Amino acid sequence: MSDWIISKVISWSESYFRSNSIDNPRLTAEILLGFSLDIKRIELYLQHDRPLNKDELDFYKQLIKRRINREPVAYITGRKGFYNSEFLTPPNVLIPRPDTETLVENILTYLKPTDSKVKPKKILELGAGSGAIIISLADLFPEHLYFANDLSWEAIKTVKYNSKQILDNIKKINLFQTSWFDAIKRSPLFDIIISNPPYIKASEIETLAEEIKNFEPISALDGGEDGLECLNEIIVNCSDYLLPGGTLLLEMGFDQKEGVNDIVKTCPDLEQAEFEKDLAGHLRVAIIKKRLSTSK
Repeated sequence: MSDWIISKVISWSESYFRSNSIDNPRLTAEILLGFSLDIKRIELYLQHDRPLNKDELDFYKQLIKRRINREPVAYITGRKGFYNSEFLTPPNVLIPRPDTETLVENILTYLKPTDSKVKPKKILELGAGSGAIIISLADLFPEHLYFANDLSWEAIKTVKYNSKQILDNIKKINLFQTSWFDAIKRSPLFDIIISNPPYIKASEIETLAEEIKNFEPISALDGGEDGLECLNEIIVNCSDYLLPGGTLLLEMGFDQKEGVNDIVKTCPDLEQAEFEKDLAGHLRVAIIKKRLSTSK
């Protein structure tokens, strides 16, 4: 019988991860061991004295090596929890962040029905990635109509897969591969447009954690020289696609309020932006409404 029982493996792994400056060492050990044994985290404690056989230990050691090499846990396990669901997260698709749940929370206030006779809203997500945002919304409010795009075909395939796993078979998200508003009819069609675009300055990419800069898609992070390139493109064009009174909700960098405000001021059809903080107290979401009466 192996001396390596589950509780001992977790304790050793936690210490090893901590000595290698891995974030959340115990949680990481639990997630990776649970994944390697194909059991839930709580089962690790219910089976704390269960010994691991050689094959199980060898497989787990491979996962440890990958994490020590700074590969994100979500890419090792191929999945990541976000809001109320778990999402497939293959390489080359941005890993959903807890900060982005703030964006979801702010969108929900626009989807809650105030009148049972109100017609379904049309919601568009630009740059869907894994689909974490749009699928979370469709799961909570299936009565609305959902559209999403991404330039990456890998991302489109991932959204399709996650949709099938999480949503009722009847509910579909209309997907198309394109960049931002390209290939979308230039007409006020949508009640809500949402996006978590790249907003990191190009010069800051190299300063990011190894887990991010060496593994996640740079195209989903790089916001150009000032970090505002994609935010600018979305904001200045959104009024052509939003219905009067419609709303644009964007995730942004904590220090980009002034930059976003400057962009909005150049758009006469848009009202002044409002901003919401994430759980850490950082400005994270910009909320921009299209005027009911516009110049167009």
